[in-house]
Order: sequence, then structure tokens, then C-alpha cells
Amino acid sequence: MFPWFSFLTYAVVTAVTPGPNNLMSMSNGSRKGFRGALPFNFGILAGFTVVMVACTAFCSVLSVWIPRIKTPMLVLGALYMLYLAWETFRSTGELESRAAREGFLSGLLLQFINPKIYLYCILSMEAYILPYFQDRPLILLGFALLLAFIGFLFTLAWSAFGSVFQRLFSRHARLVNTIMALLLVYCAVSLFLD
Repeated sequence: MFPWFSFLTYAVVTAVTPGPNNLMSMSNGSRKGFRGALPFNFGILAGFTVVMVACTAFCSVLSVWIPRIKTPMLVLGALYMLYLAWETFRSTGELESRAAREGFLSGLLLQFINPKIYLYCILSMEAYILPYFQDRPLILLGFALLLAFIGFLFTLAWSAFGSVFQRLFSRHARLVNTIMALLLVYCAVSLFLD
């Protein structure tokens, strides 16, 4: 029998923890409001879904390649997170200047260099799903979509949190931006800690 409880526990805990998607969603929610952050979140959903489906389809091949691609993937992901941290830190909170970089396309493209979601999918597939459903492509597709949907729900939750506390964040923009930047730096550094 499939271990639903442990699988969903892993998926939810991984999806709810701070990462580039959640931190950027909260930042967008705090500056633009929940509705204003939706294009970025729908970009995350689209990109997340593409990555989950592709990662699922090629998981057995990727498992063999992981030792070769792990370091470059981590370095690219960490560099992008540090870039996001810098941009967040120096942000004035002015929406117009950042809106083009935080819309649908930005959310979509973030997924292709977000190592957290690759690891999320690979571990989900290898530890939980493939042992039970290796030769069932429709079920594997369903799980890929489920993983993307769980991730999307938590980016929406982080956007809502940012939106609810918008006034507090706007009054303390420098402190909030500094904290968000430090959390992104932490995410980048933690990629290399085992």
C-alpha cells in the first residue's frame, strides 16, 4: 500500500518551508497585495508543473546523472538566490520599477533554476512514488501534477501572508527587505550544507 501519510508529510513540509518561490511570493504579496502577486504565482504554477512533469519523466535517468549535474545546478541556483537577495535588499518597495521582473514570466523562469523543486521532485519520486508506480505513466503524471499543486498552494499562502501584513511591511520596508534578503542568502548557503 502506498505510504500516503509520509509522502504528504514530506511534500507539505518541503513546500511550506522558505525557498525562492515562497519568499518571493511573500515579498510580492506584501508590496502588491494578494491579487497583484497572482501573475507571479501563476508563473510559478506553470513553471513548477513543467519541471515536475519533466523531472518525473526523466527521474530514472536523472538519478544516474545527479552526481554530475548536482554541483552546477546548486551553484546556478545559489547564484540566482543571491541575486534575488541583493535585489530584495536594495528594493525601495516601489512597485512600478519591479513589476516587469515579478510577473508571470519571472515566476515561470525561476522554476528552471530553482534547485529546491528539483530535489523535491527527485526525492518524492525515488523515495515514495517510483517504487509503487514505476510503469504507470498516467499515475506518475498525476503525482507530478499533485506535487506542483501542493507547491502552488503554499506560494499562495505566502502571498496571502505578505498581503495581510502589507501595512506592517510598508512601514518597516528596510527591515523586511533585509530579513527577506538574509533568508534568501540562507537558502543559497544551505544548498551546500549536508
